[in-house]
This record gives sequence, structure tokens and C-alpha cells, in this order.
Amino acid sequence: MTRALGYPTVLRDGPVLLRPYKRSDAQDWSQVRIRNQPWLAPWEATPIGPWAQMNSPASFRLVYKGLKEAAKIGEAMPFAICLVEDGRERFVGHINLGNIVRRAFASAYCGYWIDSRVAGQGIMPTALALVVDHAFSSGGLHRVEVNIRPENKASRRVAEKLGLREEAYHPHYMFIDGAWRDHIGYGVTIEDVLADGGLVRRWHRLRAA
Repeated sequence: MTRALGYPTVLRDGPVLLRPYKRSDAQDWSQVRIRNQPWLAPWEATPIGPWAQMNSPASFRLVYKGLKEAAKIGEAMPFAICLVEDGRERFVGHINLGNIVRRAFASAYCGYWIDSRVAGQGIMPTALALVVDHAFSSGGLHRVEVNIRPENKASRRVAEKLGLREEAYHPHYMFIDGAWRDHIGYGVTIEDVLADGGLVRRWHRLRAA
């Protein structure tokens, strides 16, 4: 397998910047993750150790290595979500296109998280729209799926704000927070956003309405 089409790259809309991770992100990533444990832990795969240990700068180096290897073989497009303020980047979250499958399926799953201090400001829908549009253009994909626990209202709002289609209910889908949790499946294909000129343009129109 080869590196994912269209990656590495930098995507931007207004102050929202998506870029590949760097080794130097370790401290910022760790600080945001540790501070946001109550916000993030209920929705993520059960860690194999204490939260602070699993989200330390040392652990980031393992995460970074895994993401880099997945991107290198074309299975993922991981991005750090940053806010650009006064010309400076501030790390605020993560979004990844993973499980990329080519050929007749041409599909990927998308997962994301964001710092609770900037949640509700439209950053996450912007990031998701940027990634989906990139997937459908330079990324050469046809479909993107997002699977979310029913109880995760904040994450579901991101998908629903953008008009992603609710497609399925997956019982006992993933081991999260100590148990096998149900998930709701959302999906979007390139045909769904053609009339809007892409998902970013749809999001701009919806925000302006």
C-alpha cells in the first residue's frame, strides 16, 4: 500500500487550521487531553492504564508513531486541529480519517475530539467539513462515515449541523468506557454535497441562515 492520496496536506477555513501532527505537539496534546479527561473519557476506547499516563507526552510519541505509520501506508489522514490567533497556532483538537478503503468501496471512517474550552464555537463542524471535502476531492474517496454513541449529544450535533445522514443503529458496537456501547451511524457521500458545492460551503450557508 502507498501513502494516502492527498496527504500530507494543510486545510484551512478562517481561523480553523488542520495540519499533520508534529513531534513538537507532544506537550500541547498532553495538556489538552489531561485537562479534558471528564469531557473525553466517556466517549473513547477504554484506556489500558491511568488517563494521565496514557495521555502523557511520552504516550503521544507512540500515538504519533502509529498515526504516521497508518498515513504512510494509506490507511489514515490524521490532523491536528488548531486555531490561528494573531498569527499563532493553538492546538485544540484532533480529527482523523481512518480505515481508508479504496477500489469499489472508496470509503473511510472519521473520528474527532475537541478541547471543551472551545466547544460550541463552530470549530468542530468546520473541521469535519474541511476533512470531508478533502476526502472527496484530493483524497479520492466517495463516502465518509461517523459513528457516535447515542448519549454523546455534542458530537451528534456536529454531524447533524452539517446535514449528515443518520443511517444505522449499531448495538454493542465498540468497547467504550468499560462496556460494549451502542453507536449511531452517520454517513455522507460525494453526491450528497455536490449541489452545495461541498460541505464547507453548505456549513457557511447554514451558519449564515
